[in-house]
Amino acid sequence: MMPWIYLTIAIVGEVIGTTALKATEGFTRLGPSIATVAAYGTAFFFLGLTLKTIPVGIAYAIWAGAGIVLIALIGLIAFGQTLDWAAIVGIGLILAGVIIINTLSGSVSH
Repeated sequence: MMPWIYLTIAIVGEVIGTTALKATEGFTRLGPSIATVAAYGTAFFFLGLTLKTIPVGIAYAIWAGAGIVLIALIGLIAFGQTLDWAAIVGIGLILAGVIIINTLSGSVSH
């Protein structure tokens, strides 16, 4: 169970880091820059712990896929960014892939 908790923390760290990255304005603002580095550090630390038991390809696919979907939602809600139909379909396919990996793949032990 712990590897999945670690992976969840890694995903949250990556999402926080990416959200803060937008606020850094090219790393010219100190607070958001520190938050970005700390969040990415947390994300990679916990992703590293995850890789002790979950195969790298599976863990990375889930980490990246979940991050993409969550950041797209944050961009839509918090930053007013719009998505065209192709972007929505593509993100939906990524989400479907993460769900399929988690529910059907024999490569993942739950």
